[in-house]
Amino acid sequence: MKTAVITGATAGIGRATALRLDRAGYRVAAYGRNQAALDTLRGELGPDAVVDTLDIQDAEAWTTRLAELSEVTGGQLDVLINNAGILSSGNFVDLPLAEQRNIVDVNVGGTMNGCYLAYPYLRSTRGAQVINLCSASAIYGQAELAAYSASKFAIRGLTEALELEWAGDDIKVSAVWPLFVATDMVTGVDTSSTRALGVSLTADDVADSILKTIESKPLLPQGVHHAVGLQARALMAIADFAPSWVMREVNKRATGH
Repeated sequence: MKTAVITGATAGIGRATALRLDRAGYRVAAYGRNQAALDTLRGELGPDAVVDTLDIQDAEAWTTRLAELSEVTGGQLDVLINNAGILSSGNFVDLPLAEQRNIVDVNVGGTMNGCYLAYPYLRSTRGAQVINLCSASAIYGQAELAAYSASKFAIRGLTEALELEWAGDDIKVSAVWPLFVATDMVTGVDTSSTRALGVSLTADDVADSILKTIESKPLLPQGVHHAVGLQARALMAIADFAPSWVMREVNKRATGH
C-alpha cells in the first residue's frame, strides 16, 4: 500500500484530497491543526489512515510526525502533498505587515519544512513524489494578493529547483496550479481578480487533478507544473509564449487595474 502525507487536511483541498486518495487505495497520513475537524476526518477514512495534528511551521513537529509514520510504514513515503497555506486579500499597504509576513512564513516555510524533513523517507522509497500546491497567482503578480502571490512564486521556484536536484534520487517533484477554489480560504475574499474571473473550481476538482498528477505515467517528458481548470490552463498557455509585458496587460485587463 502506498503512503501519502497531506498537510492542511482539515478542510478544503486538503480534506478533499485525503478522501480522494483514501478511496484510491492509499494509506493517507492526514495532518492539520483543527482537532475537531481531524476527529471527523478520521471517521471518514479507512482503517489504515493516520490522522494527527501538525503545525507545518514547526520543524520538530514535522520530525516527530514523520518518525511516527515511519514506524507504521517501515519508512515508506510515496507521496508528500504540501497543501497547507493561508491567504489574506487587500491592497498591500492596507494589510498589516505582520499578517503578510505570516503568509510567507506559513506558505513557504511550511512547504520547505515538509520537503526538507521528508527527504530521507522519500529518497528511500522507489518512485516517490512531491506535490506542492501552487497557484495561478504565480503566473504574474496579483494585485490585492501581493504577499500570497509572492509566496506562490517562491513555491514555484522551490518546485523547479527540487525537481532538478532530486531527479537523481528518483523523486518526482511537481506543482499543481488552481485558480480560485470554492473553499473557506476564499470565503469573503473580494478582489478585482475574484470579481472578474469568478470562483469556478471546487476542492474536489483540485483533488482529482492531484491524483491524476500522481498516477500519470507519460511516455514523453512532462512539465513540472500542472494547471487545474480551463482558466488556469489558458493563462499558463499564454504565459508560456507571451513576453512579460503581454502578461501584464492580460492581468491588468482581467483584474481592472
